[in-house]
Amino acid sequence: MDTDFAALAPIARGIADKLVALEQTVAIADGASGGLISAGLLTIPGARNYYLGGGVIYSLAGRDLLLGLEREQLRGMKAVSEPYALLQARAIRTRFGADWGVAESGSAGPDPHPYGIEAGLCCVAVVGPNGEETAFVRTGSTDRIGNMLAFAAGALRLLDESLARA
Repeated sequence: MDTDFAALAPIARGIADKLVALEQTVAIADGASGGLISAGLLTIPGARNYYLGGGVIYSLAGRDLLLGLEREQLRGMKAVSEPYALLQARAIRTRFGADWGVAESGSAGPDPHPYGIEAGLCCVAVVGPNGEETAFVRTGSTDRIGNMLAFAAGALRLLDESLARA
């Protein structure tokens, strides 16, 4: 598993080029990736032209403050699921007024997630003008740093693929 942060930059370069060409923006809700999705995008000079902001949603308090979701919206939601990742991606997009919203919810490890999710599993979601997409990233590893980077790379790849279809 790649544990080199610099590996995110080439993916981010493609995203930056597409967003600038489309004159569109993105906001990020990092979870178990710990801010690495945002950090990857910010490796590209001129990020202010497409990156509006985001936050690390690592606790219930963080989720409440950054996403402003009502308890009713969360009823029945399970962590590390497509509905939960999509809800967060929609919320961060709305909160920042961005064209695109990206969210990641996962378990970086080495211990299992408090809700029993295996280490090395995350769900990423992208919401944009051309619809919504999700993907799971499963590393099969308990390597926390490697998982965090794999989750960020998975989210960036899904965004890049979505932008290619825009």
